[in-house]
Amino acid sequence: MYRKIKRIIDILFSLIGLIILFPIFVILIIAIKIDSKGPVLFKQKRMGINKTYFNILKFRTMKIDAPKDIPTHLLNDPEQYITKMGKILRKTSLDELPQILNIFIGDMSIIGPRPALWNQYNLISERDKYGANNILPGLTGWAQINGRDELPIELKAKLDGEYVSNISLRMDVRCFLGTLISVVKSDGVVEGGTGVKNQVASSKENMSK
Repeated sequence: MYRKIKRIIDILFSLIGLIILFPIFVILIIAIKIDSKGPVLFKQKRMGINKTYFNILKFRTMKIDAPKDIPTHLLNDPEQYITKMGKILRKTSLDELPQILNIFIGDMSIIGPRPALWNQYNLISERDKYGANNILPGLTGWAQINGRDELPIELKAKLDGEYVSNISLRMDVRCFLGTLISVVKSDGVVEGGTGVKNQVASSKENMSK
């Protein structure tokens, strides 16, 4: 029952978000165009619900000659590809704002496992163990507030599985509020690396807070 209500919440809040944030969208579009040549939006093939594909939308943060379909953390010296405006967008997570449209049309949810790249086979395989590929991916999620880019794939998939097992309004509120805190503090953003955090608090302790 909650999953049906969750979709209604997604539609309502994404529509409100698109309306309220429209002035910010305009400002960012102008800033991106001034900073570097190329399209404003970046489209990338991602894994959606039940392993279907969709194009995720982001504000472009890299130069147009950057390698495609390769996670930033797998690039050699990713800094050489990131634009000046892109550094700001990534640090503040403002590059993710266009995904509000993905949420509105039903490709994503506000809260859920972050959508994997179509070729992130290890992450997709690990998520299969926990049923985390069988729900809508999210703008943010349980793994994002527990380490984000710092998490190794195995732990990230496990946390995504915990979200699936405990999906509820309470869980979504916790993820949303935790995301606001993480964005303000820029927690877990590691350009050029992943799995940096080898020790994190146990998920059981996190769930019991």
